[in-house]
Amino acid sequence: MTSNKLLDVIINQNHQSNQMKKSIILFSILLLTFGTLSAQTEIKIPYGNNPEAGHYKQINGIKMYYEVYGSGQPLVLLHGNGGSIKGHTRRIEYFKQYFQVIAIDSRGHGKSVDDSKKQLNYVQMADDVSVLLDSLKIKNANIWGQSDGGILGLLLAINHPDKTAKVATFGANIFPGKKAIFNEIDQMVLDTLKVTKDPRTKNLYTLLAHQPNITEKDLQKIKCPVLIMSGDRDAIRLEHSIKIFDNIENSNFFVMPGATHFGAYEKPELFNMVLLSFFNDPFKKTSSVELFTGKK
Repeated sequence: MTSNKLLDVIINQNHQSNQMKKSIILFSILLLTFGTLSAQTEIKIPYGNNPEAGHYKQINGIKMYYEVYGSGQPLVLLHGNGGSIKGHTRRIEYFKQYFQVIAIDSRGHGKSVDDSKKQLNYVQMADDVSVLLDSLKIKNANIWGQSDGGILGLLLAINHPDKTAKVATFGANIFPGKKAIFNEIDQMVLDTLKVTKDPRTKNLYTLLAHQPNITEKDLQKIKCPVLIMSGDRDAIRLEHSIKIFDNIENSNFFVMPGATHFGAYEKPELFNMVLLSFFNDPFKKTSSVELFTGKK
């Protein structure tokens, strides 16, 4: 190989390496901070850091932070990976008109304090929510979860059915890897784990890379009504969301047109309308086959 060709190879490799690092940084910033983008300046209540509504409870060895707004049937809001209550600003503003909204900072997130530094685990995180609801004497709550929060919602329905009246998820997956998540996004997670030196990022991305581990048989245990939501250009493959829908007996499916993994933020009016209808209206799963044939 001539020196000029070798130089071209080195330059190309450096360019690819820099591009990978830029992609990883961009993905990391997007995933870990997108939840804060819904907080708009005209909303004066400091959701996620509001002394008037915020509380701490000792839950499974951590100090879990949560905020409560409104009255009526409980609605639990669960954020995504790297998110916090602040990311629910718009949803709290809207849904507190209709429900008692309980917004939670998951273990290792937001203002919840976890000094153990142990690897995060979705099953443990769902158990934390269940214990918190026990401490508040709440059963049969509506649950909505974004991404990781949706995973927690499914686990609550599987392992703590007395806590779930209805569950809605947006962009949830039941196992990690490229069969569930688009190749490029899954690869960014793996690449980030290779280069990151930050302990928190490593913990969060290890969670994404190796969990959850929910089986189809687990999904078939769910008896409460579930709404599976997805953007039509989500990070989660559409066929994976359909697999979740197909394995939950009492489920509805909603695909948001022109939306990504963050459709709840991109089209809040449409999202709010669909979610409010699911929680307030009687659950239905009448099929077209039943309508045409009269058979059930």
